[in-house]
Amino acid sequence: MGQSVFIPRELDANEPRVAASPDTVKRLAGLGLDVIVETGAGTRSRIPDEEFAKAGAAIGKASDVGKADVVLKVRRPTEAELKSYKSGAAVIAIMDPYGNDVAVAALAKAGVTAFSMEFMPRITRAQSMDVLSSQANLAGYQAVIDGASEYDRALPMMMTAAGTVPAAKVFIMGVGVAGLQAIATARRLGAVVTATDVRPAAKEQVASLGAKFLAVEDDEFKAAETAGGYAKEMSKEYQAKQAALTAEHIAKQDIVITTALIPGRPAPRLVSAAMVASMKPGSVLIDLAVERGGNVEGAVPGQVVTTANNVKIVGHLNVPGRVAASASLLYARNLFAFLETLVDKTTKTLAINRDDDLVKATMLTDGGKVVHPAFAKADQQPHVEPAAIPATTMVADASVEPKKAAPRKTAASKSSSSKPKGTA
Repeated sequence: MGQSVFIPRELDANEPRVAASPDTVKRLAGLGLDVIVETGAGTRSRIPDEEFAKAGAAIGKASDVGKADVVLKVRRPTEAELKSYKSGAAVIAIMDPYGNDVAVAALAKAGVTAFSMEFMPRITRAQSMDVLSSQANLAGYQAVIDGASEYDRALPMMMTAAGTVPAAKVFIMGVGVAGLQAIATARRLGAVVTATDVRPAAKEQVASLGAKFLAVEDDEFKAAETAGGYAKEMSKEYQAKQAALTAEHIAKQDIVITTALIPGRPAPRLVSAAMVASMKPGSVLIDLAVERGGNVEGAVPGQVVTTANNVKIVGHLNVPGRVAASASLLYARNLFAFLETLVDKTTKTLAINRDDDLVKATMLTDGGKVVHPAFAKADQQPHVEPAAIPATTMVADASVEPKKAAPRKTAASKSSSSKPKGTA
């Protein structure tokens, strides 16, 4: 018998995804690995046990994890789960380590070699392993579907004998992978779409999808992107200028979707209570950052809040999991693409090259220690995550022009034929 891979059923009630698909089970078997899938692991992703069995997996029970050399999961294993894991096993999942130093220390104590898939570097070689992109794509799509459902009116303009139904106005705040997909989806549904982002590269991407771009384009805006392509946290002065520009715009929108996240930090507050109060009755805000503190003041994780002026603030948890059947297929491919690089094709055994760039970027624990430089002291001195910045600070007062503010400039991009990387 060769080395084995175990795919457990996720215990979190809010997690319907699974870390394998019949296709990836076949591919894992092709690498010479024995695959065991826990009974019912794929049920909530519409993959019955029989499909896994046909693909070559053995259907087992939770205790089978104790003999597994590799464990593929969606979410980080709990301390209770880790008690059954074999010391030295490779555990690959979305580890969510920020602010969870106790849980990270537990991984080290269990002796597992843990890989955090969300730390996968955004390089050409790792594109097929990018779980943040694969799941954010679906989150952006689902955000529009959720927004349309809560809005309970038609999105496209309709000209009928009885009169014309105007197109809905959709505003996307944050043009990463999720935002770009939200733009594309809203456009396909016929909405009038505008978008904003602090990264200059977003301007052309927004235009290429047929939407209009809205931003304060000063010197800080032109430098507002990290080497890895992520957004930088902007100064209070810029936030105030951007707030002044967007406040009036938000008041006219039917659906607002916020997607802004900063790695390792609480989500920035983009929409204040005053902005929400300015919106028309029946308008909808979808906060995709609600699990990290939220972009919208008043958003509540796991709830749909209706304000006094009859505006809905939607704070669904695990939005990719709302389309679990699709999300699981993509996530499973991400995991396989990474695991394939860890397997020696000759011996058909796990052979982790700790000098590999992908391994160095994603390895969280190894040999009983926390080895990732960002969390190396997690088992010694628990990390305290900084508090979320209040909305009053982040968005300032949209009615007051900040000192030394540059003239506000709105960019309505011209159309571009180029298709942005990472969009559907």
